[in-house]
Amino acid sequence: MDRAVLIERLERICGPGGVFHQPSDLLVYEYDGSVEGAVETAAPLAAALPTSTEQVAAIVALANEAGVPVTPRGAGTGLSGGAVAQGGGIIVALTRMDRILEVDRYDRTALVEPGVINLELSQYAMPQGLFFAPDPSSQTACTIGGNVAENSGGPHCLKYGVTTNHILGLEVVLPDGRVVWTGGRALGAPGYDLTGALVGSEGMLGIVTKALVRLSPTPDATLVQLAAFPDIDTASHATSRIIAAGIIPAALEMIDNLTIQAVEPQYHAGYPMDAGAVLLIEIDGPVEDVMATGEEIATICRECDATEVRSATDPAERALLWKGRKMALAAMGRLAPNYYLHDAVVPRSQLPATLARVGDISAEFGLPIANVFHAGDGNLHPLMLFDRRKPGDVEKVLGASKEIIQFCVAVGGTLSGEHGIGTEKREYMTLVYTGEDLAAMAGLKNAFDPGGRLNPGKVFPKGYMCGEVRALRAQAMAQKYGIYPV
Repeated sequence: MDRAVLIERLERICGPGGVFHQPSDLLVYEYDGSVEGAVETAAPLAAALPTSTEQVAAIVALANEAGVPVTPRGAGTGLSGGAVAQGGGIIVALTRMDRILEVDRYDRTALVEPGVINLELSQYAMPQGLFFAPDPSSQTACTIGGNVAENSGGPHCLKYGVTTNHILGLEVVLPDGRVVWTGGRALGAPGYDLTGALVGSEGMLGIVTKALVRLSPTPDATLVQLAAFPDIDTASHATSRIIAAGIIPAALEMIDNLTIQAVEPQYHAGYPMDAGAVLLIEIDGPVEDVMATGEEIATICRECDATEVRSATDPAERALLWKGRKMALAAMGRLAPNYYLHDAVVPRSQLPATLARVGDISAEFGLPIANVFHAGDGNLHPLMLFDRRKPGDVEKVLGASKEIIQFCVAVGGTLSGEHGIGTEKREYMTLVYTGEDLAAMAGLKNAFDPGGRLNPGKVFPKGYMCGEVRALRAQAMAQKYGIYPV
């Protein structure tokens, strides 16, 4: 189909102002929040901004007719290249589908469109004593649809779980343009868990147009504690001791000294500048339980050589402590023009060894690395600080990244806790998964999208793309069972 015809038909679907196609307008859609050099940029033919499920379905049907790929996109805050149109074609930007359609305080659910901002959902539900628990650091900008695509986490997922634990049902436009619902209000439905398959699929199986989400009741009391330690090692041991005591805080975050040097002068959050590391610990629940647990945590921290333990029950003080953590990435500009981070996860018992290895890698590559991360579940966020204008810096960052990822996998970790694979980490997939594993995953992709047109080029390393699935599965069957296709 001629490009001009394609754009004219998209404009008929989305209406005036609903389609961008000039090169200057499309520039922003060539990127997401990831680092250029680590993730390939790509320009789409057009970006369509639908306002309804019917429009999304019509765009997908048109793309099928034209034989072009479709890439769903939320706010573009992703960090793995998942919303970049590697195959060109049409970007479907869902930010104008931003209505909260219903909040049911009896069932503790909300029905929302994919463009709803994460934090705004909690603010909307707050008067009814409810909130949406998954809280990525980008929650003031990221959307529910993007959270579903990446199975986003956040500090409070230690206690409350990641996005998949809070999605009850989805309205989805399939790659052939059909609209279906998966899941629903009732739990334990028979059959395959298609909702579970869609959450975290990085927009490769369908485009979410509505989400039925689980809301959580606002706790009676909340306590935030700041525990300062002489170094990362003692803070890591305190983390393990807290969890080993049977305590599951709502959040348990670690912030190292390099991060404190960036955050504290900017936001005055109250972090001691001379601490080697601090733990930010939040406990919530019934008042008596919260206070008793807080005392137990304080005792554990002091036994682990904490130099200071401070508690905040006042909402303003709590908010300030959290502001320092949530804005840590933004504060990195005080230390370097650019940063690059990963989100590998390691067992909590491996935190001291892993952070020591990150320190060694920092020295080996001559690269400052700040650590601010979800310590309670071992979800690391090493921030490699560099200047992309300086020759060799990007190459150093990519080399250090590879070393960090390989070590995390070697100690029993995973490639990603919440940012997704996208294009950034697809070539690392073979570190964790066998060829048979990848063929099975690609088979699921093929079942939903046999044409391979929905967000192509993501997750699967070269040799495992959708068009190669049948050969891979046949090879796996032959190796395992001696079965050869006729």
